[in-house]
Amino acid sequence: MWPYVIADVFTGTPLEGNPLAVFTEADGLPPERMQKVAREMNLSETVFVLPPAAGGDARIRIFTPATELPFAGHPTLGTAFVLCGQRGLDAIELETGAGVIRVEFADRDGLPSPQPSDLPPAPGLPGRMRQPVPTWEPYERAAELLAALGVEGSRLPVEAYRNGPRHVYVALDSEEAVSLLRPDITALAALPGIGVGCFAGSGLRWKFRYFAPALGVAEDPATGSAAGPLAVHLARHDQIAFGEQIEVRQGEEIGRPSVLLVTVEAAGGQVTSVDVGGSAVIVARGELLA
Repeated sequence: MWPYVIADVFTGTPLEGNPLAVFTEADGLPPERMQKVAREMNLSETVFVLPPAAGGDARIRIFTPATELPFAGHPTLGTAFVLCGQRGLDAIELETGAGVIRVEFADRDGLPSPQPSDLPPAPGLPGRMRQPVPTWEPYERAAELLAALGVEGSRLPVEAYRNGPRHVYVALDSEEAVSLLRPDITALAALPGIGVGCFAGSGLRWKFRYFAPALGVAEDPATGSAAGPLAVHLARHDQIAFGEQIEVRQGEEIGRPSVLLVTVEAAGGQVTSVDVGGSAVIVARGELLA
C-alpha cells in the first residue's frame, strides 16, 4: 500500500487552487507505475517522494496524466508543504529534475493553514520557492499559436521560456480578453512540448490563464513554474520593476481560483533570482492499493 495526501496549492481555501496528489513513501514504485497512477489520479500533477540522492531532504518525481516533468511549481510547493508538516520543518530542499529547489515557509507564527485537527501542525504560510532562472528565446511558431488561441496578436513579443518545462507567453489587451479566451485545444495540443500562458493586467496585479494540452492538461488552475518566467517576461519588457512582488491570479474560469506571489531580482542586467510563493491546505488522504 502506498499512502498519499491531496493538497490544494496556491490557496488557503479547501477545494480551490490547484489540487495535488503527493505519494509520501514512493520508494520502490517503478516509473511506469508512477505514470499509470498519475493517470488514475487525473490531476494536473502527481508527485512521488523518494529518498534523497543529491544532498537534499527528499527527491521528487512529477507526473502529469500524460508525461513526467523535470520541474513544476505547484507540485514543488505543495510537496514541501506536506513534508514540512509531517517532519516539523519550516524549510526543505527538494531534488527535482531541474536541480535542488529550496522552499521556505513562514515560521509557526505565520498565517495558519486550515488543517484537519488530526494532522500534524502545518508550517506557517505563505511558502516560497527559489526557482531556476529561466532561459528565453522567440517562439518559432507564434503565428500558429495565435491562431489556435483565436487572437490577432500579442502586446509583447511571443517568447518561450524554459526552467524545466517550456512556457510561451501571449499578452492580451485586457483582463476581460483573457477571461473570454476559448482556445482550440486540439490545435494547441499539436504544438509539441509547450504550455501557453495568456495574461493581462498592470502594476502589481496580473490575470493569467495557462493551457497545456500537449502535456495532458487542457487548462491549469495554478502554474507555479510559469508564474516565475511570467514575471521575468514582464520585467524584461518594462511592465514591472525588478524587485517588486506581483500577484498573479489564475483559475477563476475553471472554478479553482488561485493566487501566486512572484518576485524577480536582477543585477548588472542579469536575472539573479526568481521566487514564487503562496498558500496550501491538505484536503484528503488515502492509500493506493493496486
